[in-house]
Amino acid sequence: MKQKHLFDASLYDFSKPQPSYWEATAVDPNAGRQPVSTNETCDVAIIGAGYTGLSAALHLARDYGVDTRILEAGHIGWGASGRNGGFVSIGGTYLKKSYMCKRFGVEEARRYYQCQADAVNLVRELAEQENIDFAIQGDREYEVADSAAHFDGLVKDAKVERELFGLNTQMLSQDEFREHGYSSPHQHGALRRQPAFALHPLKYVFGLAQAAEKHGAKLYPHSEVIAWNKQNGKHVLQTRGGSLTANKIIVAGNGFMPEHIHKQLRGRPLPLQSMIVVTRPLTDEELKQQGWKTQNPMVNSAHLYNYYRLLTDNRLMVGGRGDHTGNPQAAAKTAEAIHQRITERWPAFKHADIDYKWRGLVCFTSRLRPSIGKLPDDDSVYCAFGYHGNGVNTSTWCGRELAKWMAGTESCNKNASHLPTLVRGLTPRIPLSFLRKQYAQAGIALWKLRDRLG
Repeated sequence: MKQKHLFDASLYDFSKPQPSYWEATAVDPNAGRQPVSTNETCDVAIIGAGYTGLSAALHLARDYGVDTRILEAGHIGWGASGRNGGFVSIGGTYLKKSYMCKRFGVEEARRYYQCQADAVNLVRELAEQENIDFAIQGDREYEVADSAAHFDGLVKDAKVERELFGLNTQMLSQDEFREHGYSSPHQHGALRRQPAFALHPLKYVFGLAQAAEKHGAKLYPHSEVIAWNKQNGKHVLQTRGGSLTANKIIVAGNGFMPEHIHKQLRGRPLPLQSMIVVTRPLTDEELKQQGWKTQNPMVNSAHLYNYYRLLTDNRLMVGGRGDHTGNPQAAAKTAEAIHQRITERWPAFKHADIDYKWRGLVCFTSRLRPSIGKLPDDDSVYCAFGYHGNGVNTSTWCGRELAKWMAGTESCNKNASHLPTLVRGLTPRIPLSFLRKQYAQAGIALWKLRDRLG
């Protein structure tokens, strides 16, 4: 019997929300939704009510009048979309920029990054169009240099991003960043990227869900797909309470993709665990001692990086990679390691207790870039996943592009040439996919070694 999930079963308990800061500070205005309980039909059925699925549903229903319904295994916002760090920024790939230019050409690399910038702006536009209040913070992202050598590397990155890709990037010296950001022994200047900002990820999920419903889409929480068959040319998604029969399917699970329900999904995503901690509110004196002045989102320049930001109530949020098993004991050790990192990098915060800690999954692919495509044996099944820790805007954009493609707009064709080459097509299966956890362990060990060697 094939293993249903890659990690410990506790990571896939759809009946429980994560004990996150986001869950404690957001209220779903439509929390009374019910699971699917009858046998229904629609044009498009979506598996997963995260950013990808909700964005696709919103655009299909609002812009093209398509009868769209979503099945979500947990509550709305249960998965990565409701538990991430809330960064809306440019990224989505682990490919080196030099490789991208050599492999795809400068114009295609530029096209990819311009779409990333467009994706950041898309999140803002949807908030304005649909009246979504997601507690926006900041107007840029900082990549903070861990060393003088890392600063020199960021200078080269900024030059490529600015001159070849047309991005709005600027370097700040150690002293300049101290004036805008914070002071720390590990701070050696920073690269500033725009557009970027931070938000409350679960409030964004709830806002997208409400907007999709307002325009006609239907959402069914606690409706895990347990079987998927095809009858008379139509897809039948079976849940414990009912079913959806649809002409087309969107699989929008990302790191929580239910690979076990369709043979063509197996082995394509590479989920990696993440962990986020949030401190108690920091005092004005602690912030002053650390010279902390910004609410913009930040990452450090290490290969195995941390991402962090000050929240609206002066709590510090810090995230990083998780363990390799998914069991609660290993998760607790990872949270403690991140807490230790806080005391090392920001000594003024060493007495700040952790009030919240939670875990999730980010999704990599064998191509180290996002994937938008169709199943090879069925062009009525669409997929988008692999956001490499940059899912808020990338997934929102992917959902919109899926909607355009499915609706057959003039700008799209069967081969999806409207998409940048870097994201076009379904990513290949990972060879010997049952070894994915071991691949991840080896990759993270290599990143750690490279960081130790500077």
